[in-house]
Parts: sequence; C-alpha cells; structure tokens
Amino acid sequence: MNLEILCTQVQLVAREVGRFIFDERLKFTSDDIIHKGKADMVTYVDKTAESRIVTALRELLPGSGFIAEEGTAVDNGEKFRWVIDPLDGTTNYIHGISPFAVSIALMEDQEIVMGVIYEISLDEMFYAWRGSKAFLNGKEIHVSTASKTADALIATGFPYYDFSKLDNYMEAMNFFMRNSHGMRRLGSAAADMAYVAAGRFEGFYEHALHSWDVAAGIIIVKQAGGRVCDFSGGENYLFGGEMIACNANYFDEFYEIVNKHLG
Repeated sequence: MNLEILCTQVQLVAREVGRFIFDERLKFTSDDIIHKGKADMVTYVDKTAESRIVTALRELLPGSGFIAEEGTAVDNGEKFRWVIDPLDGTTNYIHGISPFAVSIALMEDQEIVMGVIYEISLDEMFYAWRGSKAFLNGKEIHVSTASKTADALIATGFPYYDFSKLDNYMEAMNFFMRNSHGMRRLGSAAADMAYVAAGRFEGFYEHALHSWDVAAGIIIVKQAGGRVCDFSGGENYLFGGEMIACNANYFDEFYEIVNKHLG
C-alpha cells in the first residue's frame, strides 16, 4: 500500500464532502437538529457527510473497517480501520461560526498510519502519513519552538457531558490564563490539534474526547515534530478520552502542569 497516494485520494474525499457541508450550512433549520445531549447535537449534514465518506473510503480500501461518530459503519476488527468524524465542530457549524472540520484517520492494527483534517471554512487541508512530514495545503508544517508557558498560547476544550473534572479544569485554566499568552477554546478538537502541528498553538489538552475527535490529529502532530500523551503521561490517548498534544520543546513543562491538575 502506498500511503502517500492513498492520502492524496483521501484529501479529495475530505474536500468534496467539505464542499457539501459548506453549501448546506444555510439550508438546515432548527427542526433538522437532533439533540444527543444538551450540548451534543447532530444534523442530517453530519449523517450524510459520514455516509459519503464511508462509501468513498470503501472504494479506496476494500475490506476496511470503520470507527465512525454517527454509526453509519462499524468496526469488526479489520486490519485496516478508518476513524472518522464527518463534522468536528457541529455546534459551531449550527451557530454559523468557525472552525469546523472533516477528520479522517487510517489505522493499521493499533497504529495510526495516516491522518487528514480539512478545516472547511478556511479551506485548510492538514495531513500526514507514516514516515512523512506534516503538511498544510502542500507546504510542510512544524510545531512551534516555544519552550515555556510564558511564551505559549494554549488550546483546550470545555466538557459538554462529563463534568467530573470541572473543578480541576478551572484550576488548570486559572494557571494558564495567568501565566501564558492566553487560552483559546475553538470548539473543534481536530482543528486544535492541527493548529498545534502548524505551530499556531503550543499545547492542547482536553478530556471526555472520542477517538474520532483526535485520531487524525495524533499522527499530524507527531509528524510535525510534536508529542502526545494522556493526562498521566501514558499512551492511552486514542481511546482513553483524554489528550495532551504539544510541541517538543515545551512538552515536559506543559505535561507537568496538566498532570498536576488533571492527572
């Protein structure tokens, strides 16, 4: 399998589906919104986008499995599995704000070997595959070189269904707000991780995540020179629901702060 060629094909899929998502943004109404939770919503756009992605990826890699947010396809333990979020940032999308993204990753056994994140509103395609550099719209990207909190811009996501660590979250935010360049909550974990890879953010942390939120971002951050771990410094970040992503220079300090409050 040539991952570079496959990655190029997946980018075409992401861009085509992204165009559909963009074009539909002014057509749906509140009647089209389904509430999975108070702040967890889905629309026909999410479901249709995922169905289109699954159909296209099945043609690109027959016999592969799927871990997909909206459940249009299932994981049966195949050697190759796609991890898909058809619209990461649905709440942003519904409210007409950015960012919102298509996120597609490919796993071979337990290893993520390719990731594509297409941030639709800015037409930005982030991607990487096993052994490659990381790229944005054809140009190589790299994590930032900042090495301390005082020089860092930090991204996070607010929990919307699991509030068990809310007090700890506020403590961590209090520290970063007082000691860094600031904090941002964009509403799309995929975009957050892509922006770490591109050097826009120094670090990102969040809990109550799903695999489809972060799978593509993991390999893009790594191939851009960054590091990832869970809140305890381990490797249970894909399915463990918690993520730290950071540039290499700042990683040790960033991890120590997040671990102190949330580990």
